[in-house]
Amino acid sequence: MTQLDRLRSLGLFNSRVPRYTSYPTAPVFSRDVGAAQQADALAALDPAVPVSLYLHIPFCERLCWFCACRTQGTSTLSPVESYVGTLEQELALLQDLLPKGLRMGRMHWGGGTPTILPPALIHRLAQAVRAVIPPTDDCEFSVEIDPTMVDRAKIAALAEEGMNRASIGIQDFDPQVQNAIGRLQPFDVTRSCVEGLRAAGITSLNADLVYGLPHQDSARIDDTVSKVLDLAPDRVALFGYAHVPWVSKRQQLIDEIALPGETARHHLAELAAKRFREAGFAPIGIDHFARQEDGLARAAKTGHLRRNFQGYTDDTCATLIGLGASSISRLPTGYVQNAAMTPAYVQKIEAGELAGVRGHVMTPDDLLRARTIEMLMCDFALDRAALRAEFGSLADTLDGPVALVASRFKDLVDVDTDALVIHPQGRALTRIIANVFDAHEPEGVRYSQAS
Repeated sequence: MTQLDRLRSLGLFNSRVPRYTSYPTAPVFSRDVGAAQQADALAALDPAVPVSLYLHIPFCERLCWFCACRTQGTSTLSPVESYVGTLEQELALLQDLLPKGLRMGRMHWGGGTPTILPPALIHRLAQAVRAVIPPTDDCEFSVEIDPTMVDRAKIAALAEEGMNRASIGIQDFDPQVQNAIGRLQPFDVTRSCVEGLRAAGITSLNADLVYGLPHQDSARIDDTVSKVLDLAPDRVALFGYAHVPWVSKRQQLIDEIALPGETARHHLAELAAKRFREAGFAPIGIDHFARQEDGLARAAKTGHLRRNFQGYTDDTCATLIGLGASSISRLPTGYVQNAAMTPAYVQKIEAGELAGVRGHVMTPDDLLRARTIEMLMCDFALDRAALRAEFGSLADTLDGPVALVASRFKDLVDVDTDALVIHPQGRALTRIIANVFDAHEPEGVRYSQAS
């Protein structure tokens, strides 16, 4: 049996499991948790401990067919400007709740397309945030950049407001692949965007790629990786395309026949990963790469790598405050998600209420399993001694899942009383192994495939 056959037999291609950017995952959230719990948790924050902020801009001028994010199309700026006004109202509600002196250590603008904002709205929104939650001296402000929706004036506005990391959406540079996913983005446009960012002093760059897209083959993804290396990013995220047309209706526009088969998809990921490693990037978790001097690589080496809704991070802030439609806050008591649809979010905020409509209050068992799954996803290892030190005898409840992993995955893992380690040849199964420790199984939920 080949190594690939072994991985196949253990569920690599037919298992559908969460990506574990949170635990519990969002389908577990209940409407029993909402704005009231959100308000109490925000008011109880320790002002001496910085927080992270995530701000969601749900608008796009074009709706890429592969995307499963909460977005909506617009051909005018009118709804965007109105939405910024609603965000200002949400910030005013937060100002009445948050303890005085609270500061933000990280801020990320995601979407949708944050760079749909013209310079005037960029300034207006950034200043509104800082008026409520001032940044720490070393605050990292990152923004998701669509190279086709940004110009020098927008870049200058973002730089003036403190952006010091840019996350550039690429996916794939091949024209046929781009046509098949509804995202036309010539390499020259992307290169011009990168040059503009660097000219504005933004030297920290992330690049997002996707494997498993229609018409992708070895030659095409190899060419895309070569072009990405020419751009010299600090970090690369190499995500597997999640074909979930039952969740994202626009994915029905993608020709399923053109999607690479399971073996071809696996080889695409392996080829791209090999190229990045050969170029000197350190592999980070299951799907990220970073230059050796980058903070993400340092965090991985020192055991401080973490996982959140954006993927892998070196963010040390325990609290994440989500602003905007569909945003999820990670609070000391658990998770709260704002109303997902923009009209429902606006209605809540205009009524003078926080927008939280669903969430989850963490139990001690949830906290234990969340840290367990994060360790596996970040470190490919479970430090059981550290878990016992943090959670006491509750950590012993992991004995059953650990034994199951040892039995099922055999020589792909090492298990003893103090540790569980996933060998390099078994790391493709990390999400499946993490799933063994998941105590929540929401009915009727179909996750993306493990590969």
